[in-house]
Amino acid sequence: MYGSQNQGSGSRSNNLVVPQANAALQQLKMEAAQELGVTIPQDGYYGNYTSRETGSLGGYITKRLVQIAEQQLSGRS
Repeated sequence: MYGSQNQGSGSRSNNLVVPQANAALQQLKMEAAQELGVTIPQDGYYGNYTSRETGSLGGYITKRLVQIAEQQLSGRS
């Protein structure tokens, strides 16, 4: 989701610690965007989006990741 200035060309500044988690993270991003009413750009370039839109999306994803981690740490699924 977050990237460098060259994001439009496919370059990314963030690297996943667990590359196998990419599909799950993409699904989470799509679900978050749908719930917030934000359309994910097909080319991956977020430069035409407001800070409010990208911040809301990032904040929502972070909130969900924390909830998932808390559930796993408490032994629930």
